[in-house]
Amino acid sequence: MPIAERREYWSGRTGFVLATIGAAIGLGSIWKFPYEVGSNGGGAFVLFYLLGLALIVLPLMFVEFAIGRRGKSDASGSVAVVAERAGSSRRWSWLGLLGVATSFLVLSFYSVVGGWAIAYVVETIGRGPSAIDATAAQARFDALLASPLQMAAYHAAFMGVTALVVGRGIVNGIEAASKILMPILIALIAALALYAALRGDVAATVRFLFALDLGHLTPKVALEALGLGFFSIGVGMAVLITYAAHAGPEIDLRQVAIVTVAGDTAISFASGLAIFPIVFANQLDPSSGPGLLFVTLPLAFSRMPFGLAAAVAFFALLVVAALASAMSMLEMPVAFLHRRLAWRRPVATAACAVGCWLIGIASVLSFNAWAGWFPLSFLPGLGRATVFDVLDHLTSNLMLPVGGLALAVFGGWIMPARFLADELALSARTTRLLRIVLRYAATPAILAVGAAALFLRS
Repeated sequence: MPIAERREYWSGRTGFVLATIGAAIGLGSIWKFPYEVGSNGGGAFVLFYLLGLALIVLPLMFVEFAIGRRGKSDASGSVAVVAERAGSSRRWSWLGLLGVATSFLVLSFYSVVGGWAIAYVVETIGRGPSAIDATAAQARFDALLASPLQMAAYHAAFMGVTALVVGRGIVNGIEAASKILMPILIALIAALALYAALRGDVAATVRFLFALDLGHLTPKVALEALGLGFFSIGVGMAVLITYAAHAGPEIDLRQVAIVTVAGDTAISFASGLAIFPIVFANQLDPSSGPGLLFVTLPLAFSRMPFGLAAAVAFFALLVVAALASAMSMLEMPVAFLHRRLAWRRPVATAACAVGCWLIGIASVLSFNAWAGWFPLSFLPGLGRATVFDVLDHLTSNLMLPVGGLALAVFGGWIMPARFLADELALSARTTRLLRIVLRYAATPAILAVGAAALFLRS
């Protein structure tokens, strides 16, 4: 395949680690993780979640890293190279193509939500969160959703910043931005957690997040926790294959995988300690989703000393977390066009960003002009699903589980053990154990999570 430019490599372990942690962290780590923990039994959920990290996330990360460094191409090309060298069919490249398509679709609606965060930073600085009640807080959010032009503009701003970073390449773009964004993100979370500890109800938060209720040791909670562990870091989307293709032999991929999982989990817990003390101190409902981020918390900040500064910091945190994750998602289709089709990186980036923005307009309209259109109303469980809901359901409940399942099968049965051992510096015993986990733990666990997502939540 023609290649437009000489391959870039991460400048070192630090930049690679920060980029992979940034790819794992997103808006979901800020609100979904702590809410899921609290609403599903606290300590019981945490136990299942950690089990999911061991059985699904880490093994699949190892496989993605090994494929990427062995294949040295985009996600699709790397899988094809590894499959061919293993004596299998290059048709396995569909696994990488599925990851590219998943990233592209997720980014199309993810950017819309990232635009909401930018809008709240701008509006909070301009107007402040002062003297609002629950009705006013909801009205503020509803007004944003009711304006397709405003949402499209902020969606464009978010996508534009993401494209500017990715267009500069791996080292000068993604790595350089990660070295700036990740320290800012950590500093903002630490500052908000300190603020929450001083102004909020920490005791109630600890009970909400960590109290062990044996009644929650149920299959449903286990599936919720395994699913969150699987989806939170985005394994199955093949982002880490693309990133590992740029990792030099001096980088220990096994250590990077472990540090990434630990870092993402620590930030997720820290976000819970930054958000929920404020919620509980104001006797508010810790509901999940956009309501918590854009209605409940602005109401809480408006009632607290130094609430304006805290609100600006919080919404800036959302923007930073969203950008860190969006960069990896945009890199997926850009790397495919750049490496496989020999498009110049700036051209590939512009084309992918514009395409994502255009598809994202459908999500924008699903909150206003198309709010009453339910395109898959003939399917069970999707009778009231808007375009935004359909895209979320398609990617989260179908494409990601299929990608993760295929990756587990590829790593457990197709990819030679020596490839895993060589690229990850594993002993023969550890490699055998990894393949056993992929075959007999990760594969059935992903099947169970996928079935639950498709049927139990429909």
